[in-house]
Amino acid sequence: MNITNTSRLAKQAGAAGFLLIVMSGCATFSADGGMSPVADRVAAAIGKDVAKVGNEADAQAIQTRVSELLSSPLTDEAAAQIALLNNRGLQAQYNSLGLSEAAYITASLPPNPTLSLERISGSGILEIERRLAFDVLDLLTLPVRKKLGETQFRAAQYGAVEATFRLAAETRRAFYRAVAAKQIVAFLEEALVSAEAAADLTRSLGETGAATRLDQARAAAYYADISNQVSEARLIAASEREALTRALGLWGDDAKFDLPVRLPNLPMQLEPVGNLEADAIRQRVDLVAARHRLDATARALGLTEATRFISLLELSGISRTDRDGGSKSTSQGFEVAIQIPIFDFGSVSVRRAKEIYMQAVNELTEMAINARSEVRDAYRAYNGFHEISLRYENEILPMGTIINEETLLKYNGMLVDAFELLATARESIGMNIDAIEARRNFFIADVNFRNAMIAGEHFTGIPESGMALSTDNAGGDH
Repeated sequence: MNITNTSRLAKQAGAAGFLLIVMSGCATFSADGGMSPVADRVAAAIGKDVAKVGNEADAQAIQTRVSELLSSPLTDEAAAQIALLNNRGLQAQYNSLGLSEAAYITASLPPNPTLSLERISGSGILEIERRLAFDVLDLLTLPVRKKLGETQFRAAQYGAVEATFRLAAETRRAFYRAVAAKQIVAFLEEALVSAEAAADLTRSLGETGAATRLDQARAAAYYADISNQVSEARLIAASEREALTRALGLWGDDAKFDLPVRLPNLPMQLEPVGNLEADAIRQRVDLVAARHRLDATARALGLTEATRFISLLELSGISRTDRDGGSKSTSQGFEVAIQIPIFDFGSVSVRRAKEIYMQAVNELTEMAINARSEVRDAYRAYNGFHEISLRYENEILPMGTIINEETLLKYNGMLVDAFELLATARESIGMNIDAIEARRNFFIADVNFRNAMIAGEHFTGIPESGMALSTDNAGGDH
């Protein structure tokens, strides 16, 4: 073997060894598309299962689980579990996680070479040029780009956890709104039966002269008013149920799920809490994801600093064959193309990277400040609505019952007229609806508080009403 062949083999072996080292550092796809950390975090924080639908078998397994959960009247826990398995919007978020992993794998791969072939002929001369080129700069910065891609992938995983927490919270809110709306409908339907009986009795008494036309008109107006409230409550209940159905991702026969007839009982005492702000800063996945994004931005800034004087570095291996008549010659070499930012020396890209980094720092700081406020606000509402709801159950509603009984006794003893009796009935309806809404608001505040501790969400501490029944004129017009 001559020296030339030995040198060529050594070069080939060295190139193969270098390629082997580069390829050994390449990342590989996870078996579940990066879902394991998501599933572990969700299970630890809220005790729920998550699954990514990747094939028909996955879809069938989820449908079987959903059908089992729907076989009994829905609970808030079952509703949250169904949503996390069945909501297509969440599945799309998991697909985004898979795309992030693909970007990470791409970042860990060496740049693809470019092979070009050029053939020129004329005047009896034939030139054939073969060129193999690859981006040396991309190859040299491969470890940094791989680490950057991995950091961005970790941030995407926490983003998927955050989306999961938010869907679970929104599903629970929708559940409590739907159950409260159903309970109000049932209460008003009972009141409507009583109002109809009162209107019929007053009309019968009017035929005998025992009730005046004014009393009859008031009883009829009271019945019509309750009828309108029932109609409005049914519309609201249907809308709240549809909102829950959308969160659950159900359609067809599955959308005919059963809801409880009333909201759960209130806890007599709230669980003790620790250092709310410190726990939230440590646990909230939106802050963890933001920290990963900040880390990725910092790495990107370091990459910009390292390459500020070279915008493009491309190495080409060239092999050219010339034919002139019967003679043939082959020449080899290489070409290096470097694009240098001669006018700004990379200062523009460096300044841009620094501004992006400081923007991320300020955004993370703002998120941390807002997280502290959100947790305080959420706990204040959680504690306040518990007090309000307990006051309704322990004081206001019992007093309302006494007022109703005493007013009825006075009416039977002809000490008050029918107008006062109807006004008292209106007040009682208003009190009961307010009590149902107060209990609903407590459970929604409970969801908001727990979600503020682990996920974070832009919301006010006071839950939205969700009901707008016409009970303002409970006292009637005197």
